[in-house]
Amino acid sequence: MGRTYIVEEAVGQYLSDLSTKLKPYVTGLLIGQCSSQRDYVIRAVRTPPNEEQNEINLNPSKLASIDEEWVTAHASQVSRMLPGGLLVLGVFIIAAPELAKDSQNALRKLIFSVEKSVTKRRLWKPAEEEVLDRAALQVCSATKKIVCRTYDVQDPKCTAKPADWKYQSALSACWLTLDCTVNVNIHIPLLATSPNHDLEKNTRNGLNRWSKQIEDSVFLINGQVKDYDAELLEGLKKLRGNTQSSTQFSDVKVLTQLSQGSSRRSTATVQVCSGSINLKGAVKCRAYIHNNKPKVKEAIQALKRDIINTLSDRCEILFEDLIINEGLDKKNFEREYRVLPQRLFVPVPGSSVMLSDYKFRDEAAEEIQERFVEMLDQAVEAEDIHIAEEANTVDICPLTDNMDDTQQKQLTKATLLLKLQQNMGVVIAAAVAVFASIFSFNYFSD
Repeated sequence: MGRTYIVEEAVGQYLSDLSTKLKPYVTGLLIGQCSSQRDYVIRAVRTPPNEEQNEINLNPSKLASIDEEWVTAHASQVSRMLPGGLLVLGVFIIAAPELAKDSQNALRKLIFSVEKSVTKRRLWKPAEEEVLDRAALQVCSATKKIVCRTYDVQDPKCTAKPADWKYQSALSACWLTLDCTVNVNIHIPLLATSPNHDLEKNTRNGLNRWSKQIEDSVFLINGQVKDYDAELLEGLKKLRGNTQSSTQFSDVKVLTQLSQGSSRRSTATVQVCSGSINLKGAVKCRAYIHNNKPKVKEAIQALKRDIINTLSDRCEILFEDLIINEGLDKKNFEREYRVLPQRLFVPVPGSSVMLSDYKFRDEAAEEIQERFVEMLDQAVEAEDIHIAEEANTVDICPLTDNMDDTQQKQLTKATLLLKLQQNMGVVIAAAVAVFASIFSFNYFSD
């Protein structure tokens, strides 16, 4: 039996409108949420037009002319704008009847390309019970007939499976919202062996270690630790009555472990560093969960992924901005304070769900509005843009390159001694304290 997609009625109207406006075909993304029993589609978003590709395309009436790279780049940008619990569920093509035969082949290619694009930068791994089927929706522009199939994105050789496509009004009007604020203070060393101070790579490695802490954290929902297999709405029903009548909010606290469990052996590694990156601030995180008897583990998983994604995405956006506007290839750089882009939320009409984006301090509301139109085909009023948090900073601290021979010998000797004493706990702590001046104070020298 194939999967069932419960679809917001507004999505059907959106697809119908596209079929009358854009010829001979249009591609786009399906946005929603997976669950073990069924999937939910709350938005469809057309691929923005690629003016450059249209100018050089000699035969735009054939599906072979679809710019796969453009579609996947759009998917990557859209995935950054989705809060926890939402993801790119699939791809659609609206095409004229004469292109129907080629549509499924085109959809298959796009499904796997899009999935590869949106997952390659993730710092978390899918769960064992993760739903890995993605939707390929084919719509005939003349008859409005819809054919929905799914592909297992873990199996490139898989065949398409039929799926049900069912519309429902006010699908996400009463979804549960989970909010939390996570205080971040991450120190990431820049290894001396990294060529040209590879800031982005070092930052990603540091965030990868931090993401494991988030995965192992304890989550308190409304002040309580809940059984993962329990129903999320169970306690709320007793406290608030009918959960279908209004939007439900849950306040979540995240408790990170200060140290590893006693069953694990503690070790230390000493590495020669050329500087450091410090990420500091409080980040706003949010996840949305369907209201069809969701489990606690679904909610916590969605929020964990949003915590990890939002910090990782901000760092990527910052480095992209630096590369475009200033360049990061210079080998010698001075200490800098940078502000990570702030998170904002924008409501989805007729839904309790809000979509997300990020802005730099010097960005005007008009730029955000333009981005929502381009990426999500959604007009946004300036008063509907909700800035969620204060600014968070990145402190980039380089070491000077003119370290003298005596300092270098001290550094090498310290490294060798500490590697020999690596598993001796107290000895390591003492040794690190002795040599702290070598590793720390040089970060801030001229």
